[in-house]
Amino acid sequence: MSSTKTSTSSRRSVIERFQHVRGFTEGLCEPLEIEDFLIQTMPDASPVRWHLAHTAWFFETFILEPHLSGYKTPEPLYNFLFNSYYNAVGEQFPRPLRGTQSRPTVKQVFEYRNHVDEQMVRLMESVDEDTLDEIVPLITLGLNHEQQHQELMLTDLKHGFFQNPLYPSYSEKVLPKAARQTVKPISFIPFGAGEVEVGHLGSGFSYDNEGPNHKVLVQDFELADRLVTNGEFLKFIEAGGYQEAKYWLSDGWSTSRSESWTAPLYWKKQGANWCEFTLNGLINLDLATPVTHVSYYEADAFATWANARLPSEFEWEMAASRVPIEGNFVESRQLHPLPDSQALPPQTPRQMYGDVWEWTRSPYMAYPGYKPAAGAVGEYNGKFMSNQMVLRGGSCVSSQDHLRATYRNFFYPQSRWQFMGLRLARDL
Repeated sequence: MSSTKTSTSSRRSVIERFQHVRGFTEGLCEPLEIEDFLIQTMPDASPVRWHLAHTAWFFETFILEPHLSGYKTPEPLYNFLFNSYYNAVGEQFPRPLRGTQSRPTVKQVFEYRNHVDEQMVRLMESVDEDTLDEIVPLITLGLNHEQQHQELMLTDLKHGFFQNPLYPSYSEKVLPKAARQTVKPISFIPFGAGEVEVGHLGSGFSYDNEGPNHKVLVQDFELADRLVTNGEFLKFIEAGGYQEAKYWLSDGWSTSRSESWTAPLYWKKQGANWCEFTLNGLINLDLATPVTHVSYYEADAFATWANARLPSEFEWEMAASRVPIEGNFVESRQLHPLPDSQALPPQTPRQMYGDVWEWTRSPYMAYPGYKPAAGAVGEYNGKFMSNQMVLRGGSCVSSQDHLRATYRNFFYPQSRWQFMGLRLARDL
């Protein structure tokens, strides 16, 4: 009897988790007008409508079609339109052109999501325990995948709104007023050299790129106790940081010149004052807020100017494993980094989670012994292990329960539209 109760409770928990994450996605759409669902302002971004449909397609393709007898898709061409990059599944509609299509309509996409949700619940309620055990890992992957797209929906929208001279606001949330107190200078926390274990180990969910767990040798280093702020980055700008090639990697200098970078993305100078575009509209630059929307190249140049460097991903993980996963996440609905206010014991790094993704100096590569998952889902991470850099920690638009000390995000070094910031490190 107790076994049956446990099984029933577990089944209900899976269903409730599914409905919560799917509902949260649609809740993020509530402030939007119909026109907002369609915009795509650069190849790296996608329309909200596409994100909504793609996350439904994921569950349809990898769970419903293989496991629900008699399942039929509302439209076979959705496999072409909403497949992102899974070559084993079939061809994909070109990513840069996702914003050129007006059909299916937003209404039809929500109907598609509802259809998939109903069939997913039907499947989870009806399958035997062995089948449920088989598909739960795929459901969990799909929900974590959806949380990634929740984040992308917001960052892609922000980029789209920034192209509009009206600087529209996504959220009616009023950000805290700029801090007037003097920000304490960065202090550095020492960490001793040694052999440390990195990578995921345990029964909880992780992406395949977080393992296998293995040992690495870390030398003596020290890590900044907090993130770099807007005020500190402004000093880099005023010191001519964007005009001095000596601070920049060669590719970074070339990119900075060709893209005419003079400040982080979303900074705008109005007269003598700097403003920053946020999902809450255009605001005066808060000097105490962590700097965000900087590329790896800008982060590295700032660190060089500051006589420091970026931490390796293993140094970051070593430090982050000692602190709780607390901070400013999407659940706070601030949708923007906040000034450092964490109260933690001395010699404990703050702002390790949330606020901004932190660039590391580590290239995105496979861990020793890494093997991609079998089948099409094996394309999820492994094939992107080239020419990208690792970021850690999550951001103000990440879900808190989506993050771990071992979580590895990755982007190209010129990318800026995600909430990307930095923390300094130094050799001892």
